[in-house]
Amino acid sequence: MSLAVGAASSSKNMGFDGRNDGEEETRVSGSLPPPSPTPTEEALGKGDYSRQMSETSLYATEEEDDDSEIELGPKCSLKEQLEKDKEDESLRRWKEQLLGKVDLDSVGETLEPDVKILNFHILSPGRPELVLPLPEAGNPKGLWFTLKEGSPYSLKFSFKVNNNIVSGLKYTNTVWKTGVKVDSTKEMLGTFSPQAEPYTHEMPEETTPSGMFARGSYSARSKFVDDDNTCYLEINYTFDIRREWAST
Repeated sequence: MSLAVGAASSSKNMGFDGRNDGEEETRVSGSLPPPSPTPTEEALGKGDYSRQMSETSLYATEEEDDDSEIELGPKCSLKEQLEKDKEDESLRRWKEQLLGKVDLDSVGETLEPDVKILNFHILSPGRPELVLPLPEAGNPKGLWFTLKEGSPYSLKFSFKVNNNIVSGLKYTNTVWKTGVKVDSTKEMLGTFSPQAEPYTHEMPEETTPSGMFARGSYSARSKFVDDDNTCYLEINYTFDIRREWAST
């Protein structure tokens, strides 16, 4: 399922939109670029975030991520980052806008960020939100959800960031049908500082495919990974596309 969990709305059929097999879609939303000597509002970026299938044999064993390695500088705690270049007024203002209100007593000297995915919801016009139960450990057992063919839908999720800044957080989703990869999507979410309120993100609206060949069972793998290649959630699941929505 192209549950890519955005920015401008788009509509496509899940994995049947004419892309070559294995071709990956990338969307960028809400990411913050590195500071310039004189930061501007554009340089800081404007995101759309608010503060506030089960059998292993179903999944392909190929590596879906082909990103080249990114050379990152040494890690430092959030306190150290705030202390750096504090004499530079433009950098100080940029950091304040990036970080917002951070309780330094709660972040301490921790180097590693902690990202927790809180929930998944499927939205479809004219229907109540479908809340997907997210297991605390492991993968959903059995069928996770059902979508109606030819229906618009979008995925919404919330996540919490603690301890330190998470850089380059992205969501990837790969879908297979009868062992053949039919869709691969990547959504760059951005860079986020610790805060008390969770971040919420809604993917662009898509449309499920329709017809005899589109109906049936799919397997999928979703991951949340940052620039350090730290994986905060990997979840394997199955879902169906049917003639009608599942009865509630």
